[in-house]
Amino acid sequence: MIGDRWGVEDGDVGRVYPCDAFVEAPAIQVWRGVRVAAGAGVVWPWVGQVRIAPYSYDWLDNLGRRSPRRLVGLAEPRVGEAFTMTGGRPQGRIVSVEPGRQLTGTIMDAYMSYVLVDEPDGATRLLLKVVMQGNRWAAPALSVGDLVMARRQLLNFKRLAETVA
Repeated sequence: MIGDRWGVEDGDVGRVYPCDAFVEAPAIQVWRGVRVAAGAGVVWPWVGQVRIAPYSYDWLDNLGRRSPRRLVGLAEPRVGEAFTMTGGRPQGRIVSVEPGRQLTGTIMDAYMSYVLVDEPDGATRLLLKVVMQGNRWAAPALSVGDLVMARRQLLNFKRLAETVA
């Protein structure tokens, strides 16, 4: 499908993600990934801050409010908490978490898992998989839209974590 992969390799696509447990036969599956020149311990707090801002195109998905550019010292995410905030309003919920390893949430009928994979050189692969039921005819448009937004989000996390590192 157009736009279903960005920054991932076949091994990333072939792995099992926590979001897979929540959607039995997804109509849409997309994979995103970025290599971050920082350890998972540095990357993880940024991923956890998705709970307070989307970190994508703030003018669009955060109603013009800027996503924080500093860590705000959040507690570890917990199942049942709001997954993210847009324009200061809670959206979705966290459905699975392994601190330092993965954060899975649901929003707008989609389930998504952020997975951190240690690289031998001390870097981290930050992977994102999104799955959802739905209309297979709408899948290409949703895939391309997600590609634009998720790519910006992962690149923002990368830049922020590398700045700290």
